[in-house]
Amino acid sequence: MMQTNWKDVKNILCIRLDNMGDLLMSTPAFSALKMSLDCKLSVLTSTAAAAIAREIPEIDQVFIYDAPWVKQNNITTPDDYTEIVKTLSSQHFDAAIIFTVYSQNPLPSAMLAWQAGIPVRLAYCRENPYQLLTHWIPDEEPFKKELHQVERDLELVAVTGANFPRLRLSLQTNDVHWASVTKKIRQHGGDPHEPWIILHAMVQDEKRRYSFSKWVEIAKQVVDIYGYQLLITGNQQEAQAAEKLKEAIGEKAINVAGIFSVAELALLIKKSRLVVSVNTGVIHIAAATSTPIVVLYAITNLQHTPWNVRHEVLYFDVPDALQSKNQLLQYAYKKIAKEKLKPATVENVLQAIDNILQ
Repeated sequence: MMQTNWKDVKNILCIRLDNMGDLLMSTPAFSALKMSLDCKLSVLTSTAAAAIAREIPEIDQVFIYDAPWVKQNNITTPDDYTEIVKTLSSQHFDAAIIFTVYSQNPLPSAMLAWQAGIPVRLAYCRENPYQLLTHWIPDEEPFKKELHQVERDLELVAVTGANFPRLRLSLQTNDVHWASVTKKIRQHGGDPHEPWIILHAMVQDEKRRYSFSKWVEIAKQVVDIYGYQLLITGNQQEAQAAEKLKEAIGEKAINVAGIFSVAELALLIKKSRLVVSVNTGVIHIAAATSTPIVVLYAITNLQHTPWNVRHEVLYFDVPDALQSKNQLLQYAYKKIAKEKLKPATVENVLQAIDNILQ
């Protein structure tokens, strides 16, 4: 491993190429880097995560690249790759730190950083990366240990001497957006002066979808018991499905899917009494804004539960046909003592909601 005086490293590129939630879970590590090294911190991330990246105070500059080795919707060409290499090369970074889930391979990102001429390159890796990484941390997950994603990222940057982590995920919200948020709530039939709960049932990943009929049953009982408005969130592509859920729930249900910017959504979540959601990026926005959460968690990556916020997690299994073919994820799945996980029955979800609201 190359010997590096990290105190002299002042221009760092953090590579985190997946979605909003993944980027948010890396923010304690970003904070540790900023506080310990007093550095400029840039992030290379996806189109999907770029909007939330601009709301993270530790990030000084955002670069966008939709990598073909990461699941995303945009089509990337070889010319796009050549262009991002040129862009990164022009920034004269001192170091690149590559953040991954244990089931991901860091070497394509390491190759990108190497081609961009970034002299110091740090990442976890399962196999010997040889020259692609100057600082190689052998990846022991999931065979010897399993960490929460926040802990995994903090252990990675600890190599640099960064050891001042924030207790919470980092995300700034700005009340300047409140007028726009309240206007949109009114336009869709809600009352911004009355309390609400967010229901985030929408998710594009089929294996994370919770039963539609159970969502309806839970929502109707919440309305009967508490009388709160239920704001159904999602993106623009999910608005039609959100409308179907709204119509099935009936009274007090309001479809706001696809109408808020990321900054507005963060503020909406911050001012919510509770977020009830499947395991997706919304739960990490809620964690970053200290909003209580009930998560209906498909048994996939169990290291992505809400971090350091009041929450309850209830689990449901993934059908065999939808199980990941990634052998690391299959190994981890087989290790899970599913009988010890509290199931996401309607009764358990309602009890979890009551535990938090009472």
